[in-house]
Amino acid sequence: MDEEIIDNISLRPIEISDIDDFMEWATDENVSQFCTWDTYTSKTQAFEFLNNIAIPHPCLRAICINNRAIGSISVTPNSGLGSCRAELGYVLAHKYWGKGIATRAVKMVTSVVFSEFPYLERLEALVDVDNIGSQRVLEKAGFLREGILRKYLVLKGKSRDIVICSFLATDSLRS
Repeated sequence: MDEEIIDNISLRPIEISDIDDFMEWATDENVSQFCTWDTYTSKTQAFEFLNNIAIPHPCLRAICINNRAIGSISVTPNSGLGSCRAELGYVLAHKYWGKGIATRAVKMVTSVVFSEFPYLERLEALVDVDNIGSQRVLEKAGFLREGILRKYLVLKGKSRDIVICSFLATDSLRS
C-alpha cells in the first residue's frame, strides 16, 4: 500500500466538473461488471446521472486523491421497517484497485456515519459472491460477513448470489 496515496485520500461532494474523471470508471467494464448499473457509453448519460442522482443524493461522495475524483462512495438510508439500517456502496477506477484506497474510504465513512445518522444501528453492504476484492475491502474495514443470500438479485440479466456484510453502531467501539 502506498502510504503517500493513502494519506491524500479525501471525500467530498461529487460535482459536474468531475464528469471526465467519472467517465474513467463508469465506462470501464472491469469496474461495472459487479455494479447494478450498466457501463456508461456517453457523457450525456454521465451528466444525467451526476445532475439528477449523484449530486442530490444526501450521502454520495467522490473518493479523491489530491481532490481528483477516482471513485465514489454512498450511504443510502432505508425507510419504514428498515429505517435502522443503511446500505453502503462504492466504486473505484480500476487503476486504483489493490492500493488500500477503497478500504480507507469505507473506514472514513464508517467512522462518521452513525453520528451523522444517529437513528442508524446498522450499515450493510451487498456484494456479488464472485467479487472477492470488494469482500476483502469490507473485511479489512471491520465489516462482518453474515452469509450468502442465494439468488438474491438479477444482475446483468442473471440471478446472482450475494454476500451480505454489516457493521453495527456498537462495532464502532472496537479499535
